[in-house]
Amino acid sequence: MLSDLPQRTQAIVDSVEDRGPNDTIARRLRELGFVAGEQVEIVAQGPIGADPLLVQVGFTRFALRRTEAARVRLRVERGAGA
Repeated sequence: MLSDLPQRTQAIVDSVEDRGPNDTIARRLRELGFVAGEQVEIVAQGPIGADPLLVQVGFTRFALRRTEAARVRLRVERGAGA
């Protein structure tokens, strides 16, 4: 999940977890571009690994809480990262 992705490691969005039929958070994440096939990366994080996470999806950056980022499922690209 996105909340566990090491900083500066690129991954690909696999899906966003819905927690009910009218999940506004999942819908909003998809509206922001967290859709299957999009490249994502944790650019920075709060002090001592706290909230928020600065996440780049495509060419756009967003600040997300870890609880929101935990709903984004990923697949890590081969050869990505340090």
